[in-house]
Amino acid sequence: MINAVTETNLPDLHLLHRGKVRDMYEIPGHEDKLLMIATDRISAYDVVMKEPVPGKGRVLTQISLFWFALLADIVPNHLLSATVDDYPEICHQYRDQLEGRSMLVRRTKVMPIECIVRGYLSGSFWSAYQKNTTVCGFVLPQGMQESDKFPDPLFTPSTKAEQGLHDENISVARMEELIGKDVAQKMAGISIQLYKTAAEYARSKGIIIADTKFELGMVDGELLLIDEVLTPDSSRFWPLDEYTPGKGQPSFDKQFLRDYLSSLDWDKQPPPPVLPQEILDKTQARYEEAQRKILSK
Repeated sequence: MINAVTETNLPDLHLLHRGKVRDMYEIPGHEDKLLMIATDRISAYDVVMKEPVPGKGRVLTQISLFWFALLADIVPNHLLSATVDDYPEICHQYRDQLEGRSMLVRRTKVMPIECIVRGYLSGSFWSAYQKNTTVCGFVLPQGMQESDKFPDPLFTPSTKAEQGLHDENISVARMEELIGKDVAQKMAGISIQLYKTAAEYARSKGIIIADTKFELGMVDGELLLIDEVLTPDSSRFWPLDEYTPGKGQPSFDKQFLRDYLSSLDWDKQPPPPVLPQEILDKTQARYEEAQRKILSK
């Protein structure tokens, strides 16, 4: 049985931020680096559930490491090492909390934009399309069905909200106002290229990446790919062999959990409902299957 890590405790380091899933630490004497740890917490509708999904943080970390390596030719990333022995010595005492679920990364100035790329009509985009075929400034073809593939992937940025609040979709023009036209266009181009490369690879492993979210940071004027990459937490993964447009798709991500929560009389505000063991087990199995498929030789 895998022991779940709900929260890390590294008293000799400085806890910089505890997010919905990740704990981020500063390391004394290494101000240009951060220690990023993926816990087994799971969130839905921006609410962290009370129960963890054992091993989830390891799955997210191993999938991210794979994509960082595969996509390094498109854009450099912030990863320095995921091997505890390579970390500053002060970290070694916490090996049991770090092994397999942590990354030593370069500290960057995080760009205040979520870089979302959508290849298929799903989720909030599908809901908006049913009301108006122009969504987030994109004039979409008439008569599309739920889960249809777009002619070309769409870059649909959003602002980053504080924890507990929802990100806000914005137009590319608004993004240019916020961070400057040149940087905005570069971020959009990188995001589309990352998505296309990853989607082609994933398809060869039997997975459709319907949409995903990238995070970019900057060091010395250079954009870096940061945070997690193309995981079941940040992406919608569908099994290729079950893909049927015209309805919602089965998935290898937390959509299963969202669907369960949507069936409850819950207002999607804290506190979250108690999750049955069966839901946790099935969510865990989906994450592990995504890892197996993506990392398979």
